[in-house]
Amino acid sequence: MPRLFACGPRNETFDDFKVAIAGGTAGDYVAMWIDSEDPVADPDAAWEHLRHRDHWARPADASDDQVLFMTTCMETWIVADHAALADHYGHNLQISAVPPLVDLESRSRHAIQDALFHATRNCSNAYKKGERSFDILSGLTPGTLVQHLPSFVRVRRILDEKL
Repeated sequence: MPRLFACGPRNETFDDFKVAIAGGTAGDYVAMWIDSEDPVADPDAAWEHLRHRDHWARPADASDDQVLFMTTCMETWIVADHAALADHYGHNLQISAVPPLVDLESRSRHAIQDALFHATRNCSNAYKKGERSFDILSGLTPGTLVQHLPSFVRVRRILDEKL
């Protein structure tokens, strides 16, 4: 069974990935699942995006399919599922403040996050990163994400191949 490890901030996650990939055994699939932070020109050239954006060098034994992006941030995945948002936040959710579903992954992470904060500002459980964000993620519908998020389609394809 796959195991997920929350590694903390971005650079710590990369450091943990390098340790895990160096210590892996034959047949292990080790991946790093992170926000892309910025729109990705070519999702299948993940290390090029990370080299350009974060100045990270691809470990010698790593491949592009070991980088799984939430493009541009986890909140993009959250705002893509309006039904899950409505279920989680209830009638005080201002769905009109959520960005349109067209080209969500081309929007900046700040625009997505600000829109989500604004849409939930009148809710008793207004959006906050951390435990609350993971609660919402667990309620998202894969079929909905497939319709709107190429990054989700890529993650699903890779995980189906590897696991």
